Amino acid sequence: MTEATTIEAAAETASPRAIAEGGARSLASDAWRQLKKNPIFWVSIVLITIFVVMAAVPQLFTSTDPAAAVLKDARAKPSADAWFGRDIQGYDIYARTVYGARASILVGVFTTLSTVLLGVLLGVAAGFNGGWIDTLISRITDVFLATPLLLGGILFMASFPNDVNSAYLVVVGKVVLALALLGWPSLARLMRSSVLQVKPNDYVQAARALGASPWRIIRSHILPNAMAPVIVVATINLGVYISVEATLSFLGIGLTAPAISWGVQISDALVALRTTPHILLFPSIFLSLTVLAFIMLGDAVRDAFDPKTR
Repeated sequence: MTEATTIEAAAETASPRAIAEGGARSLASDAWRQLKKNPIFWVSIVLITIFVVMAAVPQLFTSTDPAAAVLKDARAKPSADAWFGRDIQGYDIYARTVYGARASILVGVFTTLSTVLLGVLLGVAAGFNGGWIDTLISRITDVFLATPLLLGGILFMASFPNDVNSAYLVVVGKVVLALALLGWPSLARLMRSSVLQVKPNDYVQAARALGASPWRIIRSHILPNAMAPVIVVATINLGVYISVEATLSFLGIGLTAPAISWGVQISDALVALRTTPHILLFPSIFLSLTVLAFIMLGDAVRDAFDPKTR
């Protein structure tokens, strides 16, 4: 065995990922032990699973067509025929609440994936390379951070409004794009700081001394040990994006009819709020529970990865 091979093997062995693969305790395994003992984690997982299944297969929860209006029963109170009652146009509120989960969760999931992808790429580029690349990315990040998420979403959606002929995925895609453009800077800054903490470690310096390519260093050593804070924040942000989508839809510039979402239902319910408050109650409860579930999951994951709680 050559000296270079020996040093490379030592570097791989010193890496936290290699330690984890060898059976020793790692950050991820310790976090999982903490999560399994946390009841908040399991409550949030159960709620999220229910809402995700509801969004993916709404037919499991209702056989009623959410677009079927029964005008003669408009504003009907909850009954055996319509569990949550009917809205001002005679739509079954329960069916529309179930089908409304799809748009809200799609916006949250796709926005989170987009912000994580863009934030991680730019954060790693800034933190790993440094120099003028770091300066340029940091200044661009500051520009986007100067615009509040909700205000930026309002300006974007008002500039590119939807119409009744817009395809469902186009309507959802616009909201995702608006939120993703303004949501990535916080994750990019967080990833940059995490990379700067990991980069000076011995196993990274050993891999660099052996002539490992930047891509291999990033893939094998930087990302596995710098992603934990981003995962925690992204989980919490998912619930935030769902609530922002509901706010935009409530203002009439996010998801619009014929798309069905909790925000659209809440907006429509304001017309008859005083006489039939149940129209507003049920979609609001589902929206609140979904946002709460993701925030609870993020808090549980954050506590599990925080060594101060052990």
